[in-house]
Amino acid sequence: MLRLPTTVACVDAFIKSQTYLSEIIIVENASTDTTYELAMEMRKTIRNLQVLREPVKGKGQAVKRGMLAARGEYRLICDADLAMPVTQIHKFIPPALTDFDVAIASREAKGAQRYNEPLYRHLIGRVFNYLVRILVLPGLQDTQCGFKCFRAGVVEQIFKRQSMSGWAFDVELLAIAQELGYSIREIPIEWYYGPHSRVRLIVDAPKMFNDLIKIRVNLRRGVYQLNT
Repeated sequence: MLRLPTTVACVDAFIKSQTYLSEIIIVENASTDTTYELAMEMRKTIRNLQVLREPVKGKGQAVKRGMLAARGEYRLICDADLAMPVTQIHKFIPPALTDFDVAIASREAKGAQRYNEPLYRHLIGRVFNYLVRILVLPGLQDTQCGFKCFRAGVVEQIFKRQSMSGWAFDVELLAIAQELGYSIREIPIEWYYGPHSRVRLIVDAPKMFNDLIKIRVNLRRGVYQLNT
C-alpha cells in the first residue's frame, strides 16, 4: 500500500508527457488495509484514474477485472513495484511495436538487463520457467514478469476464458492466447529486483506447479477452445 501513491504519481507523470490518450486503473481486491480509501483519495487529483473493487481474492482476478474494464486499444498490466521503469512502456505499443496481439516483458530476451537480483531468486525463476516450457509454453523464456500488453481486440477472448486467480494466472493467459492462435512477442527490458516480493516460495511453489498441470490438462481437453 505504501508504494501505491509513488507508483501512481510516476505513471501519471509519464503518461501526461505522451501524446496519446490513456487511463490508469487500480483494482483493489479483498485487501485488509486502507488501499481502497487511499486510491479513492488519489482520484481527487488524477483525472483519468479509475478505482475498482473486486471481492474475489487473487492477483489474477484483480488483473482480469481491470483488463475487461479498460477501454484503451492497448492495455498494459503493471506491477505496483515498477520493477520495470515506466519509461519503457513505449516498447510495447506503436510505433515501437506493431503487428502483435500480446507483448510480454522479458528479463531473458536478448538485450534485457537484470539489476540487484539475488542469484537464488534468479535460479528459482529459471527452474519454474523450465517447467513452464516443458509442460505448457515451449519457446517463451519469461512468462512471470509482471508487465504485459494486450490489444483490445483479444482481451475479451483471452480473459473471459481465464479461470485462475493465483500466481500462475500469467501462464494460463499466455497458454490461452497461444491456443487461440494469437501472436506473442517477448520484449527485452531493464528490470530491477525489489526485496518486497509477495511470492512465498515454499508455500506458493507447489500451488504454481499444480496450476501448470491443470493448464496442461485443460489444453489437452480443449477447454480453452470452447466458446464461453
